[in-house]
Amino acid sequence: MAPSTQQLLKDALQLPDQERAELVVGLLDSLPPALAGQDLSDAQWLAEIERRARAAQAGTPGITWEEARKQVLDRLPKQ
Repeated sequence: MAPSTQQLLKDALQLPDQERAELVVGLLDSLPPALAGQDLSDAQWLAEIERRARAAQAGTPGITWEEARKQVLDRLPKQ
């Protein structure tokens, strides 16, 4: 993350909850639409949620926050 981005994040985290939520919505709305084939239908999302819930209830360990964050960051375009 660039120093200016880090500072922006630091500043944003100081905002009240409602303002942070509005900022997130604005940022997400500014992103380009997903590529064809990347959108999941509601039924597909529900099936994925159910699969993950069953795995959690069965005690199957998930991934750590650090690993989840790394996976997301690895998918972002490199600058």
